[in-house]
Amino acid sequence: MKILMSVIAYLIGAIPTGFVVYYLSEKKDIRRFGSGSTGATNVLRLKGWKYAVPVLVFDLLKGFLPVYISLLLFENRQIALLSAVFAVLGHCFPVYIRFKGGKGVATTFGAFAPLALGPVGIALAVFILTVMLTRYVSLGSLLATASLIPSIFFLTSDLGLTDIAAVVFLVVCLRHSGNIKRLFLGKERKFRTKDQ
Repeated sequence: MKILMSVIAYLIGAIPTGFVVYYLSEKKDIRRFGSGSTGATNVLRLKGWKYAVPVLVFDLLKGFLPVYISLLLFENRQIALLSAVFAVLGHCFPVYIRFKGGKGVATTFGAFAPLALGPVGIALAVFILTVMLTRYVSLGSLLATASLIPSIFFLTSDLGLTDIAAVVFLVVCLRHSGNIKRLFLGKERKFRTKDQ
């Protein structure tokens, strides 16, 4: 059952929402524009809020639903933890579009919400505050995802979930490797929407 739910979570997470929305609108591959990501931030930069909000909501649901369903159907909580990891992996490396997808942050928030809502709230606050102060979405994403690790550990004392948060953080770091390099070099682009 662990394998089956992991596969299902991956396939749900792999639905390339931003890619589909942008292609339906522009008949182009969003990965060739902006940051090259299929996530809501790149959609926001390229198309504005009207297109980005549905992408954001669906990306959250891609993480939330597999984990929530796993918690409802199975007594073994490890299935839900694996579902969280594989939903994020699906978003970042989607089989439907040759394994190049988004950067995983919204799907991470969605996946962890049924497991540790308090720490997700803290992570969201870290993200918003960082972006407001620096206008670097990538830095906000990295710090928010990193904050899940200590907040889960101290608020829930759940070592298994803490380990999963660490694994997901590594995945998010991998997808942000280019951003991390540009941040250190002082070349990272600050956040601007299409309308700015």
